[in-house]
Amino acid sequence: MAEVVMQTDFKDVKFLRRGKVRDVYEVDDHLLIVASDRVSAFDVVLPNGIEGKGKILTQISLYWFSRMKDIIENHIVATEVKDYPAVLHKYGAVLEGRSMLVKKAKPMPVECIVRGYLSGSGWKEYKEKGTVCGIKLPGGLVESSRLDEPIFTPSTKAEEGHDINISFDEVKELVGDELAVKLRDASLGVYKRARELAEQKGIIIADTKMEFGLFENKLILIDELLTPDSSRFWSRENYQPGKGQDSFDKQIVRDYLLTLDWGQTYPGPVLPDDIVRKTLARYKEILEILTK
Repeated sequence: MAEVVMQTDFKDVKFLRRGKVRDVYEVDDHLLIVASDRVSAFDVVLPNGIEGKGKILTQISLYWFSRMKDIIENHIVATEVKDYPAVLHKYGAVLEGRSMLVKKAKPMPVECIVRGYLSGSGWKEYKEKGTVCGIKLPGGLVESSRLDEPIFTPSTKAEEGHDINISFDEVKELVGDELAVKLRDASLGVYKRARELAEQKGIIIADTKMEFGLFENKLILIDELLTPDSSRFWSRENYQPGKGQDSFDKQIVRDYLLTLDWGQTYPGPVLPDDIVRKTLARYKEILEILTK
C-alpha cells in the first residue's frame, strides 16, 4: 500500500509556503507545486489524510488545463519528474503524479467563482434576499435550480478564515477595469466549456472556484482547476431540484464531522478508516468519469 503524503520536506529545495493541501517550493525561475493527501474541512486541516488524493487532484487539474488552452493559457511548465530540474529527481517517488512545475506568476488578489446552480451560501442568500452575492436573480427558484446564465461571484482571498464575497465593482478597484473584465470573461468561458464537457459525461458542475495570475503581463490560469476540492460536481442522472444534491467531493467528511461534538477548531478529529475509504472512492469515481 502506498504511503499517505501528509507533507513534504525537500531539504535542498527552497520551501515557500504550505497551504491546506499544497506545498510550494521555488526551483530556479519556476515554482514546484506538490499536492499532498491532506484533507481540510471547515478551514481545519485534519490529522490524517486520504492516500492518493493529491494525485487525483493533480490529474483532474491537468485534464482541465489541457482543455482550456484556447480560452486562456495556464501556468504548467512540466508535469513529469524526468522533465524537472536535476535537483528534484531524487524525490521522484513522492513527486510523480502529484506535482507540477509551473511559471512563477503574480497571483491575482481575488478568487474567481462561477455559479451555474443555486447551492450552498448562494442558496442561503437567495432565500433571504432574492440575490446571490448581491446579484438579483429571478423569483421562484428552488435549492439546486439551474441558473439561465452562470454568474460571476468573486471573493477576497483570506489568509486565515473565510473568504469574503465582493462585487464586480470591488474587483475593478482591486485590479483595474481592464483586468477585472478579463478575469470575469475568462472565468465564465472556462466554466461554460467545462460544464458542456462534463454534462456529456453525466456530470453537473454546479459551481467552481479558479485562480489567475499575471505572467509577463499576461493573464493565465494558476493553482488547481475544476477539482472536487474547488467545485461542486453532481450526477445528472440523480439531479433533483428542490433539495441539496449528493456531491463527488469531501461532503462525506463534512457530514461525518457534523455528527461529532467538535468546535471546528484545531486540532481536528481523526477520520475513521471507513470515512477515508468512502471519500477516496468518490474522488476516484469522479476522476474516472471526467477523464475517461
